[in-house]
Amino acid sequence: MAQKIPATVVTGFLGAGKTTLIRHMLQNARGKRIALIINEFGDLGVDGDILTGCGDETCTKDDIVELSNGCICCTVADEFIPTIELLLARDPKPDHIVIETSGLALPQPLVQAFNWPDIKTKVTVDGVITVVDGKAVSEGRFAHSVEAVDAQRAQDENLDHETPLSELFEDQVACADMIVVNKSDLLGEAEASALVAKLKAESRAGVQVVKATMGALPVDVLLGQGIGAEDDMAARHAHHHHHHDDDDHDDHHHDHDHDEFESFVVERGEIADVAAFSAKVADIIRTHDILRLKGFVAVEGKPMRLTVQAVGPRIDSYFDKPFGSNPRITRLVVIGQAGLDQATITKALQA
Repeated sequence: MAQKIPATVVTGFLGAGKTTLIRHMLQNARGKRIALIINEFGDLGVDGDILTGCGDETCTKDDIVELSNGCICCTVADEFIPTIELLLARDPKPDHIVIETSGLALPQPLVQAFNWPDIKTKVTVDGVITVVDGKAVSEGRFAHSVEAVDAQRAQDENLDHETPLSELFEDQVACADMIVVNKSDLLGEAEASALVAKLKAESRAGVQVVKATMGALPVDVLLGQGIGAEDDMAARHAHHHHHHDDDDHDDHHHDHDHDEFESFVVERGEIADVAAFSAKVADIIRTHDILRLKGFVAVEGKPMRLTVQAVGPRIDSYFDKPFGSNPRITRLVVIGQAGLDQATITKALQA
């Protein structure tokens, strides 16, 4: 059976930084063929021009489709499904499809659309990424400019839901597999950490919350989550939380390094027990808040190498091919936000 093409849904209010995040992704795609569906409309539909200027061979004009007839969740049958079918019919097919929703789109109906019979067997939702404006959310505004969001709402003739901003934000958080706190450089360290903790507490178990500046996140962190979100709709209903507390926010901008990501490689010898090793890896990931872990494992008595891929504590593994003449070593790549305790993680994985 042909493997399904993964699709990533990027949602978040106007001005949160969705386009900047996607442009950075395309510029660092490293040969991965990414097709892009953009959902803006009216005078706001300029993202296509911005993105086609990224100058990468993985970001050609033909790989970008702009849906400009209104909020994507309100035009699923008329526009979205035919567009997906068009991309799936291309030769060569895209390696990955990225969908940037309008800031007003409810993500749940869009994810649900991947269960349509015509596309369900061909494409799957790799993950839902919700981009939030860290400064605006910490101040209880949700969007950088509420006026701009209201103007966007007025322009969309097809919009059939009048969801208040606070509820729409809750929907976007409830549907997320990863929440990106963008513009974190505009917050103090304590303020940024408090917002990350708050969003983690308001999210489903296993949802990753990461900080970013100018949407600069590694492609390996954004893509390849392997969630299959369309099969998990029951967990993605809108939450209704308590109102934000009126905290006293520190208005001073502190000079500090932008939040960055780091990766390192851990090598070790053969392992004896796959299940025990997987359980240990999951525990290490939880303890150290590791975002991704992937690589190959040598298992005693097995001629084939074990491929391991972990997104948060969820681990997938399978035997892929014989080691042949290659050395029988275990080699794992660990990816996380800057500040990982590399020595302790390495020691734990080698134990």
